[in-house]
Amino acid sequence: MKKLIETIKNIFKIEELRNRILYTLGLLLIYRLGCFVVIPGLNPEALGQLEQQVSGNGLLGLLNIFSGGAFSNASIFALGIMPYISASIVIQLLGIVVPYFQKLQKEGESGRRKINQWTRYLTIVVLLLQAPAYLTNLYHQLPEAAYVLGQNSFLFTVTATVVLIAGTMFVMWLGEKITDKGIGNGVSLIIMVGIVARLPHALIAEFNSRFTDQVGGPVMLVVELVMLFLVFAATIALVQAVRKIPVQYAKRIVGNKQYGGVRQYIPLKINAAGVMPIIFAQALMFFPMLFSKFEVTQGLAATFSNTNGFWYNLVFGLLVVAFTYFYTAITVNPNMMADDMKRNGGFIPGIKPGKKTVDYLDTIMTRITLPGSIFLAIVAILPSFASILGVNQQFALFYGGTSLLILVGVILDTLKQIESYLLLRHYDGLMKTGRITGRS
Repeated sequence: MKKLIETIKNIFKIEELRNRILYTLGLLLIYRLGCFVVIPGLNPEALGQLEQQVSGNGLLGLLNIFSGGAFSNASIFALGIMPYISASIVIQLLGIVVPYFQKLQKEGESGRRKINQWTRYLTIVVLLLQAPAYLTNLYHQLPEAAYVLGQNSFLFTVTATVVLIAGTMFVMWLGEKITDKGIGNGVSLIIMVGIVARLPHALIAEFNSRFTDQVGGPVMLVVELVMLFLVFAATIALVQAVRKIPVQYAKRIVGNKQYGGVRQYIPLKINAAGVMPIIFAQALMFFPMLFSKFEVTQGLAATFSNTNGFWYNLVFGLLVVAFTYFYTAITVNPNMMADDMKRNGGFIPGIKPGKKTVDYLDTIMTRITLPGSIFLAIVAILPSFASILGVNQQFALFYGGTSLLILVGVILDTLKQIESYLLLRHYDGLMKTGRITGRS
């Protein structure tokens, strides 16, 4: 405890780090205040029905968590940062198949600025589709008395669409400012704050279910918290786990100085795909529900609408494993790694440079991705198991899935940023032994 207090003091002794932390907290506070500003033209007192509808829907409930409750509040930030995330994913995939974006990725800082600009444009396109869809959902869920200008008012539709687009673009700007002038990972921090903001509500709901309804009592609540701690610990191990590949660099003498001749390591992550496989798999799992109106496919839609059912979780887990391999294959390029090593005079001991090195790296990635993908699938379906065992649905979401992985990953990245400042100023890091590796 004494060391923790001393570390916190050291953090605030570094002027640059202190200013960045305060700047980040200030922008996050602005974001949280905006989550409670209702869209102009709506009566805030009539939004209770929307909250009930969102809490009972898997996809909408997930979006509500990512937006920190802004979705169910009909806030100006209701769409949150997710349209920007969707646009970023599309641009990232285009960078694999479209030569123009591949060229931009290799142009350094100038290319990164152009990619960011394309991402902003695509975000607006996504918003032009999502904002009217969100308003259509409001029309079906809220009574006519909730609309100041009338339920089918053209003026309200246009102004609300503009407000939602402006709200998301402002949130995106906040994320970029946190990345540039704060402690980094601006977009990820905004998502994490939204997730953390829903944790007290979920915990209170679980507390009430155990004590008010006399289900399980305090003993069961303690068991749940212990299990949640163990799940967090296992997820941290998954996020930080790496396989180190030794690389030997040839010795070169330039003038009176010697370069190379040292052994370094390539850290290949067990979970190189991160949270993306769960997001992709979750999106696909909602497709069968689109056919619920057809009599022939009603049985299939009913099966996959039950998030606690056997077939839903089996298919969901298999999709996570498949998408983990797919996303790892498109993000980790053994050919590029082998070329970089060859260009810098490096080689893997016992492996010939060139195609042999590529095959070796590809084999290692295939082997370590299997346990990583299986563990990721278990994390993805853990909320369903928690819900089956009697955990409140809101609280069960924190036992796994995208919420848990984002929460753990962002916290580790933020701690890594802070630790780098401490070590640079010759202070002790945040850990007594070892260092925080984060996701990068």
